[in-house]
Amino acid sequence: MAKKSVIARGLKKPKFKSRVLRRCFLCGRKRGFMGDFGLCRMHFREMANRGEIPGVTKSSW
Repeated sequence: MAKKSVIARGLKKPKFKSRVLRRCFLCGRKRGFMGDFGLCRMHFREMANRGEIPGVTKSSW
């Protein structure tokens, strides 16, 4: 869990476009971020297994 100050800093508009820092909106994690869903890999997996993300199914073969 990221500190509130770090999350607040990430929400501010950066001076340059290349400095945008994308974070998970649940925990604030910046590494392992999945841009299509706005989640980090850990929260994506939890929510997908519970069926809370529409269109995502667990693969099996």
